[in-house]
Amino acid sequence: MLYLFRLLLLSINIDQETVLNWFGIENPAIQQITNRQDLNVSNIETSTSISIDTVKLIVQGLWENIQSGLNLVDIENLLFFILFVRFIILTIRYNLKTSFYITCIGLAAGFLWYKHLINIIVNYRHLLTDLPFLSQLGTDAVQISIKQYKGIINESKLGENANWYNPGQLIYYAILKAIINVDLETGQKYYIDPLSMIISKFENGTNSPIISLYYKVYNTIIPKVFNICKNFWNQLSGIVAYAVITRIGKRYCPYLIRWHWTLLLMVTFVEGIILSLVDRANGFKLFLNTNPDINLTLSLQAQTQLLNGIITFIVLTHVGFLIFALFHAIWGQYFYIPFLVENAELHIGPRPKNSIYSGGNTAWQDPEEKEKKLNRVLPKIWYGWFGSGTQNQGQLNLNPQKFINKIIKKFKKLFRR
Repeated sequence: MLYLFRLLLLSINIDQETVLNWFGIENPAIQQITNRQDLNVSNIETSTSISIDTVKLIVQGLWENIQSGLNLVDIENLLFFILFVRFIILTIRYNLKTSFYITCIGLAAGFLWYKHLINIIVNYRHLLTDLPFLSQLGTDAVQISIKQYKGIINESKLGENANWYNPGQLIYYAILKAIINVDLETGQKYYIDPLSMIISKFENGTNSPIISLYYKVYNTIIPKVFNICKNFWNQLSGIVAYAVITRIGKRYCPYLIRWHWTLLLMVTFVEGIILSLVDRANGFKLFLNTNPDINLTLSLQAQTQLLNGIITFIVLTHVGFLIFALFHAIWGQYFYIPFLVENAELHIGPRPKNSIYSGGNTAWQDPEEKEKKLNRVLPKIWYGWFGSGTQNQGQLNLNPQKFINKIIKKFKKLFRR
């Protein structure tokens, strides 16, 4: 398997231009050639190999993209690049099969946080457009909400407005396209499923009991049953999917997915309060700004500015936490939140440390740390990077070389599991 993967790498031309195109960064050398008026074929050089200059170009290009604002495309590109690099490192460490399994587990755990991140930024879309760094993210959220609204209004274009992280809409759209044929001239719809094709062979007439029953089933019973199932599924789909996969199918669901999914459910309970608070505060702010009859005194203006700061802080903290959790899940790592993590682990138990598919470190689950928790008045918040522990906390390391070596060792440990 490992030799097969090495042969696959040899068949791919990975040079500087390939890496820059992955990140959507334009090569400065090509840009200089295109800007020159005396363009000649002899002046065009082939793509150079990967070197330190490639890393510099990547950092400069990403820094320029960050300055213009963060958007969903940047997040997705970075996530898939991390998955690709992690897949290569794990393949070298283990084999192709094991690396594929571990990468898919991290992808599934990250997919849960990413889909939840989409829902949150859609709720914050009007607030994100006013923030300098997240304005493009808010614009993407507005476009997603418009697509969702168009899909509700016109179900025939539901699949055209669906995204890759909503596979249910794509499946529903495929079924509709398979059983409904639309006449382009008249715009009339015809059912082309097997039952409708059989009914079309009967003689037309409203007095026919078979045809009347057919129209009653297709025009009345099926839409009502579908709407009931749709409303039921929208309300309980998350809990049902969680119960079936992580509880009933616990034996077949990896611990990393169960841990992140359970923690995500715990977070949603707290998010309801946060979203309601932000919505009420934003509504009060809009009422003050849009009502000309209210004279804003200096005290009221100060309170309004303070309210804007609180709303901005809550939104940035909330979105930043979800991105923080998303990258931990993609890396196959864990993180600690007081009270929420303990409640999540009461449902799924401790991490199996003898499995390479269980992910990274969980220092708060160590027996020594559990004994220390009983003697603490306040909970410990920080357990090191990626849950690796804080044994050397309080010791100041003034040696830059040791500090850099420590960071490199932690980065290597990141891809060991």
